[in-house]
Order: sequence, then C-alpha cells, then structure tokens
Amino acid sequence: MTTRYFRLNEDMTDPGRWLLGTPIDAEGREAGSWLFMRGQPTQVEGRLRVPIYHPGEALDFSLADAGGFPVVTQKVASVLAEMAPGDVQLFPVTVESRAEPYFLVNVARTVKCIDDKASEEVRYWMSEDGQPERVGEYRVVAGMRIAPSQVADAKVFRTWGWRVGLVVAEDIKEALERTGATGLEFTDVTGPDAAHSVE
Repeated sequence: MTTRYFRLNEDMTDPGRWLLGTPIDAEGREAGSWLFMRGQPTQVEGRLRVPIYHPGEALDFSLADAGGFPVVTQKVASVLAEMAPGDVQLFPVTVESRAEPYFLVNVARTVKCIDDKASEEVRYWMSEDGQPERVGEYRVVAGMRIAPSQVADAKVFRTWGWRVGLVVAEDIKEALERTGATGLEFTDVTGPDAAHSVE
C-alpha cells in the first residue's frame, strides 16, 4: 500500500492568530529563512529569540519569518523528535512574552520528488530570468503532487527545487492531529501513481 504524503502549512483561516517574525540571536543578528529553509542540517550558536510580529492567539504550529519555517510547542516537537529524528533538527527558542517552551524546526532533508506531470503547473527558472544560480529549480509549482516512489524513508522533508514545500508522511500527520495541536493545515500531495517517474 502506497504511503500518502501531505503538505504541511499554517492554518490561515483564524484571523485572530499571531504572526511570528524573524528569529534573533544573542548578538541581535537575524537568523532567518536563508539558514532554515535549505533542507539540510545547520548549526545555531546560543538560544534564538522569536519576536511576535503581530499579537494574537498563540498557536502550537506557526510559520515564522513570513512563512519560512515552523516554530512549535512541546507537543508538536515531541512527535517530530520521536517519529522523524533523522529528518528534523529542533532548536529551543524563546518566543517573546511566552513562558512555555517553543522549538524552531529545521527540516534537514530534501527529496527530489515533485511530479511535474501530475502537478497542476510547474515552471522552471530559465537563464533569461536573471538568476543564474537558480536555473533548473522551480519558479512556480501550483497544485503540487509528488511521486511517492521517490521519497524512500523520508518522513518530513522539503521538496527539491521548491523548498517552500514542507511535506510529511501520513503517519506524521495522524500523530500530529492526535495531539490536538492548533495551527496545522494538511493538503494531500500524493501523486496518482507510486511508480510515476519524476521528470
């Protein structure tokens, strides 16, 4: 039986939710998406502080730094640490004005698995687009679908060439839902055929 996969996003339907800003290190420097959206292991010196960009209802799962990467409560972090220890790094962070522990999630795994044919639309960066370092990566991915046969043993990962894509396996989704965590939104991105080739 084919494993199903889901894109994990922040539930944006609650207008009263908070918004988290870019983490700051002990020296006052920003540690943002350039560090935590590469889909690979990274290092952090000292404890980061996450500012609240817009006050509101605290969530168990939030995407900080304009939607870049997750900041989560203990119950979400525990699921990820137990079920996907090789796929994520969890960095304790201080969220402004909050006493309870929070963790920044660095998804440390990237998988080349987007199914171009099954996705609604894909466009690649071209040399004429003026960003030579991005040629060959995705410029647009709409209605993303992935090829499960390309995922191997990854449980939590970013999609190669489109690193805004944060994907979890179905057992991770179900475990997170069982915690009752707030702020989670899942979209099924399982392609139509496990044997479908990735272009």
